[in-house]
Amino acid sequence: MDKYKRVSVIGAARSGVAAAKLFKKKGFEVFLSDSTEEKKIIPFFVKEIQTSGINAEFGKHSKSVYEADLMIVSPGVPQDSEVIQTALKKGVEVVSEIEAASWFCNGKIISITGTNGKTTTTTLIGEIFKDAGYKALVCGNIGTAFSEVVESADENSVIALETSSFQLDNIKNFKPFIAILLNITPDHLDRYGKSYSRYTQSKMRVTENQSGSDYFVYNYDDEATRNAVTRDVKAKQYVFSMGSSVKEKFQAGAFVDNYNMIYFYNKGEEKVIDTRKLNIKGQHNVYNSMASVIAAQVFGIKTESIKKTLESFGGVEHRLEFVRELSGIKFYNDSKATNVNSVWYALQGFDKPIVLILGGRDKGNDYRQIEKQVKANVKYIVAIGESKQKVYDFFKNIVPVLIVTDMEDAVNKAASAANRGEIVLLSPACASFDMYENYEERGKDFKKIVSSL
Repeated sequence: MDKYKRVSVIGAARSGVAAAKLFKKKGFEVFLSDSTEEKKIIPFFVKEIQTSGINAEFGKHSKSVYEADLMIVSPGVPQDSEVIQTALKKGVEVVSEIEAASWFCNGKIISITGTNGKTTTTTLIGEIFKDAGYKALVCGNIGTAFSEVVESADENSVIALETSSFQLDNIKNFKPFIAILLNITPDHLDRYGKSYSRYTQSKMRVTENQSGSDYFVYNYDDEATRNAVTRDVKAKQYVFSMGSSVKEKFQAGAFVDNYNMIYFYNKGEEKVIDTRKLNIKGQHNVYNSMASVIAAQVFGIKTESIKKTLESFGGVEHRLEFVRELSGIKFYNDSKATNVNSVWYALQGFDKPIVLILGGRDKGNDYRQIEKQVKANVKYIVAIGESKQKVYDFFKNIVPVLIVTDMEDAVNKAASAANRGEIVLLSPACASFDMYENYEERGKDFKKIVSSL
């Protein structure tokens, strides 16, 4: 790092501000730039920048951002953006926030990526390690920037790092001790020039710097993930699957046999838990739990401790979150379902008729992926947001679809359409930016309205 003196940070949100503060504290000359006008930046971050004495500009990227040895980019900045491409042409080294933060990390990193399940798996891994007595730091795409917590990690710490494809786009030497790839399904194709191949390549970067002393854990049942794994992977390959056949092909991993989750290693087996006793429901959460179990077993955490956490872990906010029951109708908040595949998993998790609230800012959704599940599980769709007409046009001949104006209207119409014993589910399959700042705000609004019914 001695070759860097002046550092530009692009993006004045959570990860950008955290990176700027970290590098300023470490003695670098830091300049932070965001093309958004200052009045539109979240006030908390503006105050953080000011109180930290960080030199910053808003509403533009001036030539000053290129007068640097290193540029750290926030995950919200697209790879083909003018500021990144100009920096590269000028010979400025460009890295992501997780790359930069990893330079100061003394603990062992468990990097969790995949289209779906990242937040749940990251949180669960954090809980398993905390319950086992480890100093576990949960950060990354989950809401706390890696740069914000990296200094508090010592050599005995474990960092559970939720890692998006955007964060992996500009890594150089980022090298997790355990890399977990949960699945790969079409998402964010608007960011990758509608190229599924480019998106897959970004996900696979999580293992590119690993060596034979590291671990790459992946979902063997996910065809796209399985096909993406090449001979170039140098780490030990551990897999998880719903079938026991993987134990004949791999050294270690996890599988399910007659509801029993089994961890296997060196031709030995150990039962971890009856999957029916998992506190988080749905097949997708069985996969998330298997990935978490493997990470814990690599560290030698006792099976009884792992089982205890699995039986008590209640999931994360905005991911199939139970809100309330009213007149026999159960309301669930799955606002974090911002792609079609997430909705597929959500629909699989219920055996009662569903009134589904669907729509938002579309990212190139192909609703054919959930057509079968909608026919089987959904009795009514309430369409919201920018994509409401697309939702209506696709599903109108499959189930009744009603277009509404806002979330309050959606909740009221959905509650009226549901009967006792049925489910009202917000699982939008879309981003929230047409109506809200983020999916959290959308989920909180849904919960507030449901609670006021």
